[in-house]
Parts: sequence; structure tokens; C-alpha cells
Amino acid sequence: MTDADKTNWDAIVIGSGMGGMAAAAALSKGGHKVLLLEQYQTLGGLTHSFSREGFTWDAGIHYLSGIAPGDRMRDLLDWLSDTPIEFTSMGAVYDNLHIGDADPLALSRPFEAQERDFKDRFPDEAKAIEAWTAALREGRESMHTIFSTRAMPELLGTVLQWWNGRAIDRWCKRTTQEVIDEITDNPELAAAFAAQWFDHGGRPSKASFAMHALISASYLESGAWYPVGGGAVFAEHILPTIAAGGGEARAGARVETLLFEDDRIVGVRTTDGEEFRADAVISDIGARETVNHLLPDDCGHQDWIDEIRSLPPSIAHFSLFMGFEGDVEDAGATRSNHWIYPTGKVDVVWTDAPDSPPPGMFVSFASVKDPGHDPGPAQRYAGELVAWADWSTVEKWADTDAGERGDDYRSFKTRVEDVMFAQFEAYFPELASLVVFRDLSTPLTTSSITGHHRGAFYGLDVTPKRVMSGALQAKTPVPGLFLAGQDVASPGIPGALWGGLLAAASVDPKIVRQFRG
Repeated sequence: MTDADKTNWDAIVIGSGMGGMAAAAALSKGGHKVLLLEQYQTLGGLTHSFSREGFTWDAGIHYLSGIAPGDRMRDLLDWLSDTPIEFTSMGAVYDNLHIGDADPLALSRPFEAQERDFKDRFPDEAKAIEAWTAALREGRESMHTIFSTRAMPELLGTVLQWWNGRAIDRWCKRTTQEVIDEITDNPELAAAFAAQWFDHGGRPSKASFAMHALISASYLESGAWYPVGGGAVFAEHILPTIAAGGGEARAGARVETLLFEDDRIVGVRTTDGEEFRADAVISDIGARETVNHLLPDDCGHQDWIDEIRSLPPSIAHFSLFMGFEGDVEDAGATRSNHWIYPTGKVDVVWTDAPDSPPPGMFVSFASVKDPGHDPGPAQRYAGELVAWADWSTVEKWADTDAGERGDDYRSFKTRVEDVMFAQFEAYFPELASLVVFRDLSTPLTTSSITGHHRGAFYGLDVTPKRVMSGALQAKTPVPGLFLAGQDVASPGIPGALWGGLLAAASVDPKIVRQFRG
């Protein structure tokens, strides 16, 4: 490769999360030479895996939807990969709700099965449960309508939204809680309807119902799946497609700014002073992060920048990664996940950590889901606790480097870890006795890996304003700049993948043919 080849590319993608990898691989399949730059030391964004003392965890994957054999997204993922990624079904039951003092409620798929789950628990609420199922179906379709406008010319997108205006008003512009309140006044049933909201990070009182419906219904439609080999397999299978197209993926390469000529973006400069040129630059680091950290102050397009800055970030979270030794399934570990709400309230965020237990927690056992996991003679397995929290819990240390936060931060982390583990032990005492390793990540960890504002795991909050925002088009008003990932589409790996594909199709419309098969 000549010096010119190393600095001149058809497209540059910033960020190697699912959206960045999808955009880069799609363009590579379309004959473009792509440079993918990642500021973290490991490629893959929140799909990457990491290991400690012989245990391995995923940074951000717990389960996936929309990738059953024959699903369009599964076909597109196969197209992006050098060889197909193998997925395993989590089975009919994929989530268990532990709400207040009630017995655990196992939720199964498809729609009809989950209706039976709810009706068995709430036999007097049959009409409300059927109305909820109908709302999920209709809300999901409304969200698909919004998605379809993200790579359209503005006029066509406006016409499509107008044509579907009544459904968009009903489902996209109202919150999850508003829709639930219209359907039922039973507080226990209402809590069960909303309990899985951390799958998209939008609190029921703030999130667009259509986004909640999109995520919840996707599991009911095609099931819950887990990648065999863990999250790292995404990078292992997709990055070779970029290389095969003459492109390259580089870790530890932080982009400092975008380069302009005559009001058009023509490349990027890294913090090491390297400059790379391309006609198209795709940012997968988040819409807010793009305008706050990559665009120079005098680039113009202030109305667009102001609208993005007006959209609030999603919530933050703590993760406690645990290593087990022993027969974890006999002790209570399941392929399905567990949602724990000790007080019975589900629209809750941990604001006073670690002074009280987390009001909401998610439990996942990745090693049990993965048929490729070899526990060895010591029967070693990995599991994770997630507690959604407010950024204010760690904000005092945000401007201090990781190794310089002092004894008070170490004490804070220890107390958070102990409180989270104690709550886990209360629900799973036999499993807790098998834990031989614990490691806590905080919202500061998310911020350092992803660069997301206030440690927002899911990027921008999924409010009705965000869902309806015209600022989140894949093609931005800045010539040469495109957005990919969760903020363009929806939170999570599937949404990020679609966001990446929309960005690639906005750069090269011929790629749309792959969407249509």
C-alpha cells in the first residue's frame, strides 16, 4: 500500500460499534475502500468481550432480537460477515419478572404465549392484556415508518409521516406510561407491561411508546437469541469483510476533528496528528458526541446542532461482572434473564448509590446461554448484574483520570459492589455462594469506552422528541458527514446495525438493493 493509499480513502468511519462496523462492511461490499477508526484499544464497541482471571464477559450484549433464521436482519448480517455468525435461541421463556412481593412471572413468546402468561396471572384483565398486545403491534409498525424516513430525501420523509400521521400521533408522540394508563388501572399489570424498559433505556414516563413497542415486540415476533462465542464474534466475522474490500480497521486511533474544505468535510485528523482524506465521513460515536467533539465551532448549521444538543442523554448504569465456580444451573442460573424490582415500582433509577439498594436490577448469565462455552473441570461461568442509575452518582469524579480518583472513589466502588451483590444474594442465595470473582464497572467506564455524554449506554434518550427529530437523519446537513448507529435508528445492537446500514445507503444508494433482497 502506497503512502497515498494509506491517507486517501473512499469513506472513513469513526467508531467501531455495531453501527460503524455495519456501515464500513456494507460500503466495502459495495466496492468502497473504507478506513474504520476506533479510539478504544479493542475493536467492536459495546459488542466486544473482555476477560479477567479466566472468566469472559460481553461489554454490552445480553440478548438479541430480529435475527431468527429467515429474518431480514439475519440475512443482512450474513451478507456483512465473511462467514455467517452462529446464534442460539434462548428458548420460549426469555425474561422473568420479579416485581415486589409477587411470585416471579416468566414471560414467553410469541405474542399469544405472552398473552397467556399475563392472563394466567391477571385473569380479570383479559381485555386490557389483549389491548396491550394490539398496541405493541401497532406501535412497532409506527416506529418502522419513522425508520424508513431516516435515509429518505426530506420531502419524501415528510410525506410519509403525514400519510401515517394518525398512528404516529397515537404511538410515537405519547409515552409508554400514557399508553399503559389508557389500557389499565391495575398497578401490578401496569408494572409488568413496563418492566423491560431498560432494553431501550427509556423510562416509561419519558420514553416514546413506539420505541418501547418496537423493542418489546421484536422479541415476541422472532424470539431472543445469543451469539455463539459471545459478543466478540461480531468483530471477528465483520471486520474481515472490510479488509477484503481493501479497507482497514484501526484501534487506539482517536479522531480529534473533522477536516473541512469549502464548507465540506474532506477527512479527519487524529489526536496523533495523522490526517486521512475521504469524500464521506460516517460518525458512529453518537449524534451529540459528533457535534460536540468533532465539528469546529465555525462550521455553521447551528439550528441542526442546537436541536441535537437539546435531546437528553439516556440513563447510565453500573455493571457487576461475576465469575462462578460450580453447578450454576442447579443453583438457579437460567438462559432467560431476570428483572428485579424489590419495591414493586418499575419507573425507577438509582439516584443515591450506594446509600440504598438499587431499585431496579437486571441479571444475566451469558455462559449459560452460550452452547460454545466450555466451563472446564472447575465449572466456571460468567454472569452480570446491571443497575440503571443516574450520572450524578459518579459526576464528581468525571473530570479526573481513572488512576487518580483517590481512596474515596475506590471506597465508593466497593460499597456499590457490596450493595448490588447483597441484593443479588437475597434473590439467588445458592448462586451467590458460588461466586469467586467480582468486578464493577461504573458509568465512568461506559464514558471512557464509548465517549458517550454522561455515560449514556444507549446514547440519546428515546423520548417522543427524539423519535420525531428531523436532526437524526443518516445524511446530515453538513456536506460529506453522515451519522450511523443507535441515534439514527433504535437502541441496542439490532438498532445500531440498521443505523449503520442506513448511513451506508445514504453514502451509496446502490446499497439499498441489499435491503430489498
